[in-house]
Amino acid sequence: MVTETDSVQTLIQAVEAADSAAGLVQAVRALAMVQEAAAIPTLIAVLGFNNPGAAVAAVDGLVQLGAISVPALLEQLDGYNYGARAWAIRALALIGDPRALTVLVETARGDFALSVRRAAAKGLGNIQWQAMVPEEAEPAQAAAQAALLVALQDPEWVVRYAAVVGLSGLVAAQVLGEEAAQACLAALTQCSHQDEETVVRARASWAIAQLSPP
Repeated sequence: MVTETDSVQTLIQAVEAADSAAGLVQAVRALAMVQEAAAIPTLIAVLGFNNPGAAVAAVDGLVQLGAISVPALLEQLDGYNYGARAWAIRALALIGDPRALTVLVETARGDFALSVRRAAAKGLGNIQWQAMVPEEAEPAQAAAQAALLVALQDPEWVVRYAAVVGLSGLVAAQVLGEEAAQACLAALTQCSHQDEETVVRARASWAIAQLSPP
């Protein structure tokens, strides 16, 4: 009798045995689709394989698994393998688990890769604040807000765009105090008038319209 565990192990072995880039992508997609916790170590290992297609599939699988992926992702963040770290941060940003907050804040404020700063900034607007105890949530929200305000001044427009998305998500979550929420709206308003890129100004204007009372 073939058990579910046997099936996952077969899919893991297929990833390990893949002998081409395309074959690896196909094997990782199949493994990701089963959405089993046993797949997490292999999906994380794939992040360091220097195969963007396989990495995207692995990120998708880890995000679908959600919170149970977070401890392993945080444990495997490796400063010596920047590619794997970048993909792991993308996964953490999409999951939105508050345990990744410190990593996302640090990344949004200063990672050298604009794509990773962008992912982290957007992810800070996606945090599941309800998973935090109230006494921890307020300083965490302040840290997220401060990091997003820094990202809103980033030299790269794609990061500023992501910071607009993150700030609007933070305000929309209705977890900030009145003063903090107004500070976010003021920053978005300034961005909508002063950012040098039309697309960033337009996204900020749209965010303000969505957040304003009818």
